[in-house]
Amino acid sequence: MAPTPALSGWRAQASAADRGRHDRLAEAWTRALEQSRRLPGSGDLTRLGELIAQDAARPGVSPPPGAYRCRTVKLGSQSDVEGEEAGLGYVVYGWFACRIEQSSDGLRFTKLTGSQRPSGRLFADDDQRMVMLGAMALGGETTTLPYGQSADRDVLAVLERIGERRWRLVTPWPQAESTLDLIELVPAT
Repeated sequence: MAPTPALSGWRAQASAADRGRHDRLAEAWTRALEQSRRLPGSGDLTRLGELIAQDAARPGVSPPPGAYRCRTVKLGSQSDVEGEEAGLGYVVYGWFACRIEQSSDGLRFTKLTGSQRPSGRLFADDDQRMVMLGAMALGGETTTLPYGQSADRDVLAVLERIGERRWRLVTPWPQAESTLDLIELVPAT
């Protein structure tokens, strides 16, 4: 029996559950888009264009450090079960403040405002994707736990460039509410 190759990059630091979420990204997209078309929603899904196009990723993913405007779109519902219509199929939120920073270990993303604030380190994956491993701060919390400290707060997301100065973070199978979370990022200035 051949030895199992050692994991490297973000996979070496990600939990088995998060590696599994990543490996099921296409399945999350399919289910989330189906649910968003079938179930009622909140906000205008029709105006989001490339943001909700599964194959919108472009080369040159790495965003420049700086201030960003970001908004969250939640697609699908974890309360929707086969044969039962439950939950919202999508929710489009307004704009919040986010930041991309260069740190000693690479780029970091932080959502600065709002009641759900993910943040984490961005790892190179390929020319069209980076992977973020981070955690979620909630409500009035002023600090975020490091990735791996609390499985129910851990976040794995895929960063993709979807326009000239437009990116998205895609979180498959998030811990609560939806099937797929998207955070759209555009420079603040």
